[in-house]
Amino acid sequence: MLHKKITFIGAGNMAGSIISGLVKGGYPADFICASDPSVDNTQQLTKSYAVKGSQDNIDATNWCDVIVLAVKPQIMATVCQTLADQGVDFSNKLVISIAAGISVQRLQSLLGTNTAVIRTMPNTPALLQKGMTGLFASKQVSEQDKTFSGELMSAVGEIVWIEDEAMINAVTAASGSAPAYFFLFMEAMQAKAIEMGFDEQQARLLVLQTALGSAEMVKENADISLSRLRENVTSKGGTTAEGLRTFNELGLSDIVAKAMQAVADRGQEMEKLF
Repeated sequence: MLHKKITFIGAGNMAGSIISGLVKGGYPADFICASDPSVDNTQQLTKSYAVKGSQDNIDATNWCDVIVLAVKPQIMATVCQTLADQGVDFSNKLVISIAAGISVQRLQSLLGTNTAVIRTMPNTPALLQKGMTGLFASKQVSEQDKTFSGELMSAVGEIVWIEDEAMINAVTAASGSAPAYFFLFMEAMQAKAIEMGFDEQQARLLVLQTALGSAEMVKENADISLSRLRENVTSKGGTTAEGLRTFNELGLSDIVAKAMQAVADRGQEMEKLF
């Protein structure tokens, strides 16, 4: 991986997880800067990973080759407009956004129409370097910068490139928001296990280890479809078959499809808000 100077605008959890993955992977800490109004946020990262810290976005942005915009969508326009108004030259910089609902066109309208922008959608398991990130590159992004961006986000998990920016909302539906779906399902299972007589710790362990083991089976059997894995643990007329019959009768697949579509639709709506 090339070593470019990277400034993270925003020093929250996602920025911290990427910085952690980079440094643990051998990226030089003195090539990384975290800029945030909160001294506590930047100090936590400077102490943990020996990266640079700043409360001045202008200085931090002028210093770097790559800008990672890691701020909330609600303040993205203000942050970007301030950088542009203060004369930051983006012509030779790569901008990577990890904010939901902010289109490439919107970012370029704030930073300059020829700015090289990569839009990403990571998810929260990136905090454990177990994330999933979708990436889209504007036409101004060079192949070298595209490679760099892929390697950067690979520091916190797996990546997938998309060719159509509209698909970023599908990425949000399939992975960005998806940890919450699994948490909801696990929460419901835990609640029922407690009702059946287990204490909270036992119920959590039963659900947790089953989820971990199931995910690992999917990972270790890449040549076997999900439907086949399901069939392999389902005996005709047995207990598992009865549980699946109930899920199917209640329309689980339809519920999941509708929920994912709702997420994608909301992502599209958000692009008009910010």
